[in-house]
Amino acid sequence: MRDYEKEETALFYTGWALVALCCCIWGLFQIVPPSFLSLFPSCVIRRIFGIYCPGCGGTRAVAAFLKGDFATSFLCHPLVPYTAVVGGWFLASQTIERISRHKIKIGMRYRDGYLWASLVILIANFLIKNLLLILCRIDLLKGIAL
Repeated sequence: MRDYEKEETALFYTGWALVALCCCIWGLFQIVPPSFLSLFPSCVIRRIFGIYCPGCGGTRAVAAFLKGDFATSFLCHPLVPYTAVVGGWFLASQTIERISRHKIKIGMRYRDGYLWASLVILIANFLIKNLLLILCRIDLLKGIAL
């Protein structure tokens, strides 16, 4: 097995493990009201410096995504829906290819470009939210409850 095939296999199984974890969290949301998320500590960078850190909004974005509110998820942190779409297609296409024993060759291949795109999204999210907050006094995450 070549190195890239080993990486894709590891990503495949890790991805399905994360899907299982998300299903468990979604099930928890159905049983226990999501107000338990208010027990998470607030962002230290936000409290001290008054700006958003690169990860601010991530928990809200995941919660909104699991509720099916994709617009709010994107607004809170666009990396969450990006990861869900790219990761979802990777898992679906790899699963189809593996079930067909590589007869249907639609499996998405790992490329470093997907990680670079994630980094660009992360930096753009950080800059846009903080520029709107500092220059225009627009707080994109204010009022978005879990």
